[in-house]
Amino acid sequence: MQERTGAARSTRITVRLSREDQHKVEEAAKTRGHASPSAFVRAAIQNELNGRREQTGTEERIAGGLDRVSREISRFGRNQQALFALVDTFAKTMLTCVPEPPSDAKPQAIARARDRYDQLIKNAGRSMSGDARTAMQDLVDHGTN
Repeated sequence: MQERTGAARSTRITVRLSREDQHKVEEAAKTRGHASPSAFVRAAIQNELNGRREQTGTEERIAGGLDRVSREISRFGRNQQALFALVDTFAKTMLTCVPEPPSDAKPQAIARARDRYDQLIKNAGRSMSGDARTAMQDLVDHGTN
């Protein structure tokens, strides 16, 4: 005789299934250790009504991952702002402190400056890797067109 451990049942619900679904329910009841297909269906209903444990854990892990990604993006943004501020300060200092060349030497100074700039960009491109290197190559190619 089978012992009932659940609450007394007073309501009956009839559900019609296709033969394929019926076989799936019967197989799942056997493999998951339920006493009958009805017990399996009752357990499935309880899981739905109570919320699935595996989903709540998954949601918490996803939320934690998104929080970590958000913090990393914020950190990268701050680093990028600091880098832009450093480059801006350096450029202002150089432009303020470097004297203008005499007018007779200006074309030669401009040509030298362009050569130094091209060399700077090429060296920076060599030191980069991955997507940053591709972006630098696009910048170099754009400057020559």
